[in-house]
Formats: sequence, structure tokens, C-alpha cells
Amino acid sequence: MRDFYTMVLRKSESYWVALCLENGLVGQGITKENAIQKLKEAIDSFQEAYEKESDIYSAPLSIKELHEFLIVEGEEPVSEPYELRAIYA
Repeated sequence: MRDFYTMVLRKSESYWVALCLENGLVGQGITKENAIQKLKEAIDSFQEAYEKESDIYSAPLSIKELHEFLIVEGEEPVSEPYELRAIYA
């Protein structure tokens, strides 16, 4: 279990998406705070499952996956704001 996780937070139309770089989990919400809270819940849920079954696959996000997250519906980089944060879960 980690002390903190790194996430990328991106605006996508009318909602925010938070992506954890250490495990690829995602949270989505109307506000930044809501997306972060949903991601924390996903991380907590994953950690509980992982403690029960340690053979669950978990790996950091690849650069290709991160690139795909930052591109929306085409080949142009996201023009919407995004930020990198550490979250404590």
C-alpha cells in the first residue's frame, strides 16, 4: 500500500476526469473535487480487493496510455485544462 498516488486531472466537456498513474484507475465528476473523491474511492476499493486476492494485476500506466488519455476524439492534444497532483488515499 502506498502513502500517495500521482494523478492527472483533466477537464472533458462538462466534467472532470482523474486518472491514477500508478494503477490506471479513473474517477469522474462534475467538479475537480468530485472526480478526485471518486478516484480515492476507486483506489480504496481496489486496495481492499488486492488485499484479499494478491494475484490481481496492477501496473503503472504506460506512456502510450497516458498519451491516449490526454488526446480527445482525434489526434489533437487536449485544449482543455489538465493538471498533475499527488493524492493521499
